Amino acid sequence: MNRPADSADVRRANLSLVLRHIEAHGPCARTEIAAATGLVHASVTALVADLVERRLVEEAGAAVSAGRGRPRRLLRLVPERVWTVAVQVNRWDIRLRVADLAGSAVLTERASHQAPPGEPELVAEAIAQVVARAIAQADGVHLGRVVIAVPGPVVGGLVAAAIPFGWGTTDLAALVTGRLPDLQCPVEVVNDANMAALAEYHALAATGSAHPDTVAYVRADVGVGGGLLIGGRIHAGSHGMAGEIGHIPVSLDGPPCKCGSSGCLVTYLGLGALTTAAGLGGFTPGQDAAAVRAELDRRLRSGEPRPVAALHDAGHALGAAMLAVASAADAGAAILGGYLADWAPWLAPGIDARLTGRRTAMSAVGFDVSVGVLGADATLHGAVQVGRDRIFDDPTTVPTGGGAVPAAAVHCL
Repeated sequence: MNRPADSADVRRANLSLVLRHIEAHGPCARTEIAAATGLVHASVTALVADLVERRLVEEAGAAVSAGRGRPRRLLRLVPERVWTVAVQVNRWDIRLRVADLAGSAVLTERASHQAPPGEPELVAEAIAQVVARAIAQADGVHLGRVVIAVPGPVVGGLVAAAIPFGWGTTDLAALVTGRLPDLQCPVEVVNDANMAALAEYHALAATGSAHPDTVAYVRADVGVGGGLLIGGRIHAGSHGMAGEIGHIPVSLDGPPCKCGSSGCLVTYLGLGALTTAAGLGGFTPGQDAAAVRAELDRRLRSGEPRPVAALHDAGHALGAAMLAVASAADAGAAILGGYLADWAPWLAPGIDARLTGRRTAMSAVGFDVSVGVLGADATLHGAVQVGRDRIFDDPTTVPTGGGAVPAAAVHCL
């Protein structure tokens, strides 16, 4: 009774296998795909015909075969067939990146939203407006997915809590789609730090850096977030909070935290804590975070003792949190992002002081710390990757024939 569904699942898996091979190794011939995937040639021929009909793959000329065989017809991915719309929501602005199926940027935009705390509807309205402007340029393109990255845990598609925004449980996807009634693609909400973790992990892997099975990612811009990767995939945990290193308590009697606990890492490593310790007077909502970071950066690079000491102490706190992650999740490495990557030279002495004992006593285990390479774009790169993966995992979501959403079909209320 379940055979039709099983058959469809197998076909989707095989389409994914073929499409991913062409994306990674194209232009390539059908014989090469069969040899690499283990599929019989007749199956590859039928699967390729399906992908061609969906305009995900096309012929890309021919290559002369060795010996007397006929020239091999080559296949390549059609990147321009599908767009992913990635949106990163920050406290005061929204960043958008539209990318094709190869991950190359097609459009970018940055817009202010100025929504006061506790009003997700205003943020949703701002998101809908930037998405509508992007989609208006998508004539002839299939829209794969809108992926919205937000700070805070995401459980079952709902934002469970976004402390920087003063939100409780929020169905942000529904708020956005309600303002784009003619949108003909799914909207997915994800955690921003998880997206950055995913992108940095694969970006470092592409440079040849080897990773252990379990890796922690920690980044800071104003607050401190993180993610946990197992086997190159995000592990969200039971409540979407796995890897949220910013709320690991590193002191039993530390400062109170907005999460309801005290002594959390963010109370030592967040921008407000760092600027207070560095003698810059702290950081308050409404200030220009980029300008505050730039001033602290200038003082660090000029060698002012108080900022240098503040980063050294913050490194100790970060090292303590890393030890907790290493012990609880058996993480073998950490990647630093945001201003932690920029200020790694000043954080490193404190981190190393905390990790030295473990490295000495458990030298066979090890725990490496590396610096991310994508900077402020990491979250958007990760969100694009999620959208692309949804297509590669199930190419049948792309219609056959034309199937593109005309630009005029999407409007914002």
